Amino acid sequence: MEVITFGMISAQRLVRVVGARSLPPMSALDRYSPQCDPDQAISCRLTWKLTHNQAAADVAEWVLGKPTAILVLILIGLVVRWLIHRTIDRTVRHAEEGPVRMGRIPLGSNATVGSTLRRGDGKSHGRRVQRVRTMGSLLKSITTGIVFTIVAIMTIGQLGYDIGPLLASAGILGVALGFGAQALVRDFLSGIFMIFEDQYGVGDQVDLGEASGAVEAVGLRVTRLRDVNGTVWYVRNGEILRVGNMSQNWARTVLDVAVAYHEDLARVRQVLADVAHDLWEDDEFKGLIIEPPEVWGVQDIGPDGVHVRVALKTAPLEQWGIGRELRQRIKARFDFEGIEVPYPEWVVKAAGWQDHAGTRVVPSDQGDAPG
Repeated sequence: MEVITFGMISAQRLVRVVGARSLPPMSALDRYSPQCDPDQAISCRLTWKLTHNQAAADVAEWVLGKPTAILVLILIGLVVRWLIHRTIDRTVRHAEEGPVRMGRIPLGSNATVGSTLRRGDGKSHGRRVQRVRTMGSLLKSITTGIVFTIVAIMTIGQLGYDIGPLLASAGILGVALGFGAQALVRDFLSGIFMIFEDQYGVGDQVDLGEASGAVEAVGLRVTRLRDVNGTVWYVRNGEILRVGNMSQNWARTVLDVAVAYHEDLARVRQVLADVAHDLWEDDEFKGLIIEPPEVWGVQDIGPDGVHVRVALKTAPLEQWGIGRELRQRIKARFDFEGIEVPYPEWVVKAAGWQDHAGTRVVPSDQGDAPG
């Protein structure tokens, strides 16, 4: 029995020795900080090693460990945000300094085409710079929101809170906001696509259906217009179903000139062509008319005369001024050439009047003259 008892004691000692040797070695901090969790900062373990006081270790964790971790997270977020914004700024500068591309404009043989293209290049370049800057500002706002949201969630996790329910609640809240604020979400999405697709920009003359005028501001939610009477219109981007832009690439002045029925239409067309051609060659309007004018011919025959159409392709936003100048010159030339424009006529036929066939016209019983 003594031998068996001695053997059992020796086996237990051997198991304890072997087990102790198989365990990994503990560091000095782990040996002296059994009260600190593995996920706590090193400040807790150092304080426990120096003081062997659990309260002091906990205070050190909250005063030094967690603020330091949060500060590091904030610094990392700021650095990431700075790097992303720097990349966006470099991309914006590269896009601003890139080659200018204009729309496809068929050009005539006039010498003013070069000045027209130069003027168009300047306007196109300014429009592109504005568009690129707007998109850069939008991208920086989006990236800033994403980075700060991630830093805020990680900070909450450092404070010891479980972020799983928070993420689930944020998802549910996002779905609820999506259903409850559909109009607002639609406005923002429409504004983003309008900016990226360059449908219109500040300074453009547009027709948005309910309102038309010059664009003063383009936001993510609303577009601000000012009409010809000075009224400011605020149009929600989500409510815009169509956009008519009258200031992209080129425009056209179209005039329907009315003349009397007895005028020679061939002579009228020649006079209109001469007036439009003189306007095209005028030094004051070089660069504003980008193609030789065209007289398209008779557009309409009505009770108020014969309408002859004249068309000029112009630079953006110049069609109205050129149209006014052309009307003034046509009026002066018609007066000089003796070409009459139609005017209202009243024909009064007296009793007993004879028509061209010699038939005597007898008034009716009511006494009204026929005609």
